[in-house]
Formats: sequence, structure tokens, C-alpha cells
Amino acid sequence: MLKALKVILEIQELDMKMIQLMQLKKKRQNELDKINSNKNSLGLRVAEKEAEILDLKKFIRLAEGEVNDILVKIKKLESQQGSIRKVDEYNVITHEISAADRERLAKEQRLSDFYDKLVVEEETLKSLQEGSNSAIESSKIFESEIHTSIAQINEEGRVLKTERDELVTHTETEIFKVYERLLKNKKDRVVVPLENRCCSGCHIMLTAQHENLVRKGERLIFCEHCSRIHYWLESKALEDTVVATKQRRRKAKV
Repeated sequence: MLKALKVILEIQELDMKMIQLMQLKKKRQNELDKINSNKNSLGLRVAEKEAEILDLKKFIRLAEGEVNDILVKIKKLESQQGSIRKVDEYNVITHEISAADRERLAKEQRLSDFYDKLVVEEETLKSLQEGSNSAIESSKIFESEIHTSIAQINEEGRVLKTERDELVTHTETEIFKVYERLLKNKKDRVVVPLENRCCSGCHIMLTAQHENLVRKGERLIFCEHCSRIHYWLESKALEDTVVATKQRRRKAKV
């Protein structure tokens, strides 16, 4: 049974590297998404400001038309007034001219406010456009670096997968199925050593009987708490594995 686990342990090391690569790739992709989101947000603000300015210009044209209409009306009333001889009629037209002139002044003030607002909005648009262009330019190098990093991660992943696929051909099918099912659920090491009667996966103490079963290595022994597969690190059948080598180095440092 331990000999069967030996290949699984080698596969697990590759899987851990692949998981780390996937996590790194996700991180880099998130960075790229954040850059694109920022650029899209700035682009949207520019588009919204352009639409606001377009609407404002429409209001200005309408206001200019209203002022011109009033000026035409005043001119017409003044022309009529010049031909009137009756005082009452003259006073009526004078009153209409005064009312029209007040309306003209109000609309000209509103038009002036529109002009002032247009100047402010166009300055704001210019600032937004400059900010958007600057963000696009400044992000190009960073985006290129991220794309290069993702490409390297993909290549490393392909190499690891090729090596893994080769190792899989040397596994016992049923044990490998159990391993893959556990790996899918935990996304972490699922074949772990029992050290000082403690599961090195969930770090919970187990019984002496459990330890003896793991030492014998006659069948798969699962942790009662986290369901990981246990093995005895000092077993000669596992001496050449990457895991055993790492553990010996760790102990030597201590």
C-alpha cells in the first residue's frame, strides 16, 4: 500500500505547485480586471460628460432661439407702436414691450448661466479625457507584464500537467480516484504524514491504535476528523519521495 502511495505523493507535490500557479494566475487576472475596470470607469465618465455637454448645447440653442423670438416680437411691437395714434392703444403696446423686455432679460440671464456652465463642463471633460488617456498609457507596461506573467504561468502549468499525466499512468486506479476526490474537496494536501500521533493536515491528536495501523501501511488509513489519508513518514517505502526529503531537511534545520 505504501508503494502505491509513493506515486500519489509525487503527484500531490505537482498538484500543490499547480494550485499555487492557479492562485497566482487568479491574482494576476484580478489585477488585470482591476486595470480594465478602472479604464472602463474613466471611459464611462468621459462618455457621460460628453452626453451632458451635448444636452447642454441643445438647451443653449433652444434658449438662443427663444431670445431671438422675443427680440423679433419686441421689434414688431415697436413698429406697431410707431403707427398708433391713440394713447390707450399706445400704452397697451408699451406695456407688452416692457413685459417682453423683462422676459428677454430673464432668458438672457438663463442663457448666460448656460454659457458659464458649458465652460465649466468642457473644462471638466478635458480633465477627464486627460486622466483617461494618462491611465491608458500608464497601464500599458503593467498590462504587458501581467500578460507575460500569465503566459509563463500557463507554460509552467502545461509542463507540470505533462509530468503529472505520466505519473498517473503508474498509479493504482482506485487509490488515485480516492486521492482525486479528496483533492477536489479540500484543494490542499490530502495525503499527509502522521507525526507524534498528530494529523499534519488538521493537527488533531489520534489514538495509538490509529498510529499502529498507519505504521503497518497495509491499507489506506483515513483521519477520523478531516478524512485525509495518513502515512508513516519513516517508512522505507517512501524514502525517495519529495515529501520525505523535505521533511528530513526540515527536521535537520530544527
